[in-house]
Amino acid sequence: MARKIITAIDVGSSKITTVISSVEENQSPSVVGVCSYPSKGIKKGVVVNIDDATNAISESVTAAERMAGVTVSDVYISINGELITSLNNKGVVAVAGSEITIDDTYRAIENARTLSLPENLNPIHIIPREFVVDNQGGIKYPIGMSGNRLEVETHIITAPNSYWQNLKKCVEQLGLNVYDVAFTGWASSLAVLTDTEKELGVTLLDIGAGTTSISIFEEGSIKYSGTVPLGGINITSDIARGLQLSLEDAEKIKLHLDELIENKAKAKKISSDSTPALLRKLEEERPKVKKKDEVDLSVLDIPGKIVSKDLLKNIIDARCEEIFELARENVDKAGYNINMPAAIVLSGGSALLKDLTKLAQGVFGVATRVGYPSGLTGMIEEISDPSFACVQGLIKHALDDDSELETTKSKGGGFFKNRVLEWFKSLIP
Repeated sequence: MARKIITAIDVGSSKITTVISSVEENQSPSVVGVCSYPSKGIKKGVVVNIDDATNAISESVTAAERMAGVTVSDVYISINGELITSLNNKGVVAVAGSEITIDDTYRAIENARTLSLPENLNPIHIIPREFVVDNQGGIKYPIGMSGNRLEVETHIITAPNSYWQNLKKCVEQLGLNVYDVAFTGWASSLAVLTDTEKELGVTLLDIGAGTTSISIFEEGSIKYSGTVPLGGINITSDIARGLQLSLEDAEKIKLHLDELIENKAKAKKISSDSTPALLRKLEEERPKVKKKDEVDLSVLDIPGKIVSKDLLKNIIDARCEEIFELARENVDKAGYNINMPAAIVLSGGSALLKDLTKLAQGVFGVATRVGYPSGLTGMIEEISDPSFACVQGLIKHALDDDSELETTKSKGGGFFKNRVLEWFKSLIP
């Protein structure tokens, strides 16, 4: 395989992140260009202003191109939103010959795809979970097996058609072709979950700025996908209201919460030339007399504000508990259990909030860890924390596509024959 350029764009509510990677044969993707630009025109994962969103995406892509020294044409993008839903459906076909072929598996998956959905919903993923050959289940790779009847269990993720069309319009206005789209939760899972966790049973909560994506795996396959319309922006808003601060100052507090709670934040040094000695002495002594359960926000250039640590933590914990409970409620309604035995894994920007894993473990009653993305090489320093799980996962998702195959995919999402071929190709040792 010749050198291939893969470009991923994570369209989030707080930032637009573009990553350009170079892929050589038998090597991990190497990041050659990256840029995160403040998001505009996106609210709770959905485009609300096409012009603003287009401009923000343009700034992110242009800066990444400049760093990489390339001009991109095809891109992979993330999709999210409150109305992302999922279901599991079966497809059954009679085997055409004496052995099961790729065409048989393709027909089975297409059969699973022919389900009745509301007109406004579009399948963006149709993921095979397992195959059944003549009532023998648990099969991952049926090609070459003998049998008369082939059944496939699939996981289908859907999104409103308007989500996709508006996002597509923003990208295509920049002269770019959307090669594929991936649900944020699915993309993040590719970057942070281990095969062992997926086999034992694991729940991924990707806490973004405007939404929290839910993905549940068991026996190596995904079985539930969903979204909660709350995220980091809601935590910031609560801090602003509770402490009577601006959203900008509240965001500073959220980002530096650990340092504040541990009293590690450093105040700006006061010039000895301009400050009287007595005032300098008082300034030096002030942290010593300040109560241990209080936080002095002046270290973040928020003057005249000393708040209780308990108050600050209670504000944040209350919102995080609400997010976790809403996630549990959504999963319960679908008939599944969110408390999977391997772990609850947290990703997204808010996953780094102080003691969030302890809070989640108390709510769900199972082990919890923070998921850091892995698998890429090159310029990854800027995209190594959990807030970049989705964009790193998009690169991995893109590797399932083979640019040498003729794509027959219409740009409405879905699962087509070239993806089936690549999916099976990945299963071969």
